[in-house]
Amino acid sequence: MNPNEPNESSKPAFFTKEFTHNPYPVYEMLRKEEPVFRLMFPHGEFGWIITRYEDAVQILKDPRFSKDMVRRYGADNQSIFSNNMLFSDPPDHKRLRGLVQKAFTPKLVADMRSHIQDIADELLDNLPSQEKMNLIDDFAFPLPIIVISEILGVPLEDRDKFRIWSNTIIDASIAESAELFEQHAREFTDYLTAWFAKVRQDPGTDLISQLVIAEESGQQLTEQELLGVVSLLIIAGHETTVNLIGNGILALLEHPEQRELLINQPELIHNAIEEMLRYNGPVEFSTSRWALEDIEFRGERIAQGDLVIVALDSANRDEQQFKDADIFDITREKSSHLAFGKGIHLCLGAPLARLEGEIAVSTLLNRFPNIQLQADVNELEWRPGMNVRGVKEIPVQLK
Repeated sequence: MNPNEPNESSKPAFFTKEFTHNPYPVYEMLRKEEPVFRLMFPHGEFGWIITRYEDAVQILKDPRFSKDMVRRYGADNQSIFSNNMLFSDPPDHKRLRGLVQKAFTPKLVADMRSHIQDIADELLDNLPSQEKMNLIDDFAFPLPIIVISEILGVPLEDRDKFRIWSNTIIDASIAESAELFEQHAREFTDYLTAWFAKVRQDPGTDLISQLVIAEESGQQLTEQELLGVVSLLIIAGHETTVNLIGNGILALLEHPEQRELLINQPELIHNAIEEMLRYNGPVEFSTSRWALEDIEFRGERIAQGDLVIVALDSANRDEQQFKDADIFDITREKSSHLAFGKGIHLCLGAPLARLEGEIAVSTLLNRFPNIQLQADVNELEWRPGMNVRGVKEIPVQLK
């Protein structure tokens, strides 16, 4: 055995079905005993997991860690998802983010409230049954994918394709999905390339048109960057909110006293969303970072080139940061959770996700205050992969 590699027999059980269902006992143990932990990730690369809140903040803001996938894997190993603000370092990061963030300003997001409310109402009006539904398929998924499709200007009728492609890319950390990843990445690339060509001929006022025009006007947006930015917006533009709504409603169903409190005090919705993001956040792990130099961190030597990933959901349950961290409490004081990251890569769509979550949860509880889970919570199937945390299906009784 290589003495520098983790001892397989002694390490906690990561990425098993049991871990995916409830990772929090493992995280608690690591925060106490080995907060900077080395292991092999599902895709076959050794790296480090950071589990404490204070350490997570430091890593997320430290410029000695690169997020540039092209630098790490080389230009010949690029995917549709390689060239965007999430996987770039300054100065490219600032340039790419700057082209997009104007579409997600607080004012523009706030101005979308009434329209998002209309979408939520229409989805609930048109349920196949007013007695029961699958929360994910019937509500949590369609709401944010409709919103981001409208912002980008892509056809709403293609939303199921986006879901398939998105799920494959998100789950790419699972080794056996590599072949499917390549197939769906090609399909996604072909779709977007054809759509960009159409937009160049007849641009509109949507965000993709603005990005294409920026590319044409020489703002240094390459075709690969255009693909990377738009694919990121489609995927990140709905994945976080799907799982925020799903995990959040599930938490309310598991804690009926909190659900009743929110129904009786609807003004708590802002607090409730923040607690949902903290308690069982929709993004379990940060995306990858690689050390640009040898770094001594909390007594461990992180070598140049080492992969480092922050366990965001572990940091958000850190007892040193959050009192009664394992308790779901929608009256909790405003928390500094890390559900949307920290530093220059803080999720630019966070205000939109929060608004969509508030409207979705409030509308659902207003319409169906007696909503009940129609399954054993221990039998729910959680999504595979490393980044998002969410349940595949949540069957509920509405009345």
